[in-house]
Amino acid sequence: MKTISYLFVTALLLISCKQNTQKQSKEKSEPVAEQTQEKQSQDSWEILFDGSNFDAWHMYNTGEPVSDAWSIEDGAMVLTPGDLAGNIVTKKEYTNFVLSLDWKISQGGNSGIFWGVIEDEKFSEPYQTGPEIQVLDDQRHPDAKAGTTHQSGALYDMIAPSEKVAKPAGEWNNCVIEINHNTNKGSVTLNGTKVVEFPVHGPEWEAMIADSKFKGWEGFGAYKTGKIGLQYHGDKVSFRNIKIKELAK
Repeated sequence: MKTISYLFVTALLLISCKQNTQKQSKEKSEPVAEQTQEKQSQDSWEILFDGSNFDAWHMYNTGEPVSDAWSIEDGAMVLTPGDLAGNIVTKKEYTNFVLSLDWKISQGGNSGIFWGVIEDEKFSEPYQTGPEIQVLDDQRHPDAKAGTTHQSGALYDMIAPSEKVAKPAGEWNNCVIEINHNTNKGSVTLNGTKVVEFPVHGPEWEAMIADSKFKGWEGFGAYKTGKIGLQYHGDKVSFRNIKIKELAK
């Protein structure tokens, strides 16, 4: 009887130890799973500019490396006017995405952010194919007085920002642009406020183009897949923290 009792107690102890081990293993694995999901979420962002190089970019329509007019200062890409200045575009093309970046315009300055840009000999400028989100000194540049569709955050010459939230020239602004052809929705969030929403294809999109300066332009806003571009408009402008998250095609 003593032997049977001993074996029974031993079995109970072994079962208890196994259950405790499984519980501890589960408790340890749960935080790891959460960390893995968080890392996967972070990894879904593709860094287009991290403050150290121009590896993701080249000069528009030439494929040449970014010119010396584009320099890196304090983790930002800075475009200084001059003979070597020009537009740059990403090496990769994108269809559905969320683009996040910071921009800072000089006093009286003008620039822009494009998507859907096509590189082809018949197009000399990114704006001939790529719609533009305006980057502007709203206080000083005359374009701001030409109409609200030319002010910072606007879908240039088509949709005006719902609110004026751009910071003054010389200060950083955060801009998030979302383009989704699956839902036929585009939007611009400037400094945390969604200021513009618009369709990205179809009859409404075509009507917007027809009611703008781009009416009749071959190829304008016609490409669902294209490159991201940063504009040289004759003024000093800076960009930093540029990243993009592709959405499902």
